Amino acid sequence: MTPRRMRAAVLHGREDVRIEEVDVPRLERGDVLLRSRVALTCGTDLKVYRRGYHARMIVPPALFGHEIAGEIEALGEGVGAFRRGDRVVAANSAPCGRCEFCASGRESLCDDLLFWNGAYAEFVRIPARVVERNLLHIPDGVADHKAAVIEPLACVIRGAAAIRPGEAVAVLGSGGIGLMFVALAKARGARVVAMGRKAEKLARARRLGADATLVAEEQLAPALMAASPGGRGFHVVIEAAGQPSVSQAALDVVRKGGTVNLFAGCVTGTELRLDAPRIHYEEVTVTATFHHTPADVRAALDLIASGGFDPDVLISRREPLANLPAVLADMARGGDLLKTAIVP
Repeated sequence: MTPRRMRAAVLHGREDVRIEEVDVPRLERGDVLLRSRVALTCGTDLKVYRRGYHARMIVPPALFGHEIAGEIEALGEGVGAFRRGDRVVAANSAPCGRCEFCASGRESLCDDLLFWNGAYAEFVRIPARVVERNLLHIPDGVADHKAAVIEPLACVIRGAAAIRPGEAVAVLGSGGIGLMFVALAKARGARVVAMGRKAEKLARARRLGADATLVAEEQLAPALMAASPGGRGFHVVIEAAGQPSVSQAALDVVRKGGTVNLFAGCVTGTELRLDAPRIHYEEVTVTATFHHTPADVRAALDLIASGGFDPDVLISRREPLANLPAVLADMARGGDLLKTAIVP
């Protein structure tokens, strides 16, 4: 029998996450209740922890976390595609399926994109729309913690779409997102240079196939240009750090005809310098990638199940739910942690 109370992480404000006893969520029609097997920390959770909120996803006090794999504990009325005891993984959102962006296959821009939170808990309610569009069975042989990586991997799959075989690719940022870009770029046959600040993370980039790594210095662009083919810049530059100086360097080291993906996103109000004549005469593409689509989520799970990407390179350690506040504090201090598997 499902208990009425559970332990869960509750975000109360800036750098204030507490493990508390709360009610087990009640289900509405179409919902599913998961018994958590593992939840993963991520860069977005770190941003929310530092800021104390997320304008689109979470307003405190609120349950926290969004990368999870679990076992179905209970089913809401009308759920027919799943059974109690199924191992499943949920994406952190679901599009409406009705707006103009959904109709054109750009569900990441959905006018009514529904997010959920609450992964750092013993039990998790998955809303009906997510159950319908973005709750997937975990294939046999795929470990729970590996399946739980599908959400960020799905975003990177979208972001890597412009990479072609034989191209020179620079990945600026060596966190979990940057490392996934390194792996996918190598799988697409690119030559990859990874730049970051932490030696241990750059070592992981090399294990994923990076042809060269650079320690980020104050003057980023000259070092990157020197590492590019013939000193002419890169065909594709991925900005995966979310820092204005790194975004500016990305714009400065793309070669003629190349593409810059400002993937990580900077804080509201950030301004960058664009050389408009260069963008025009050299046909430089400046783009960005936000979130994922249901097709990307499925592609991510397929990639993990096929062995095309091994999420273990991203998992630094496992910790019980009670230790989550300390884990987040360590991440906020700039520790070498990538992802921590939180096990209730």
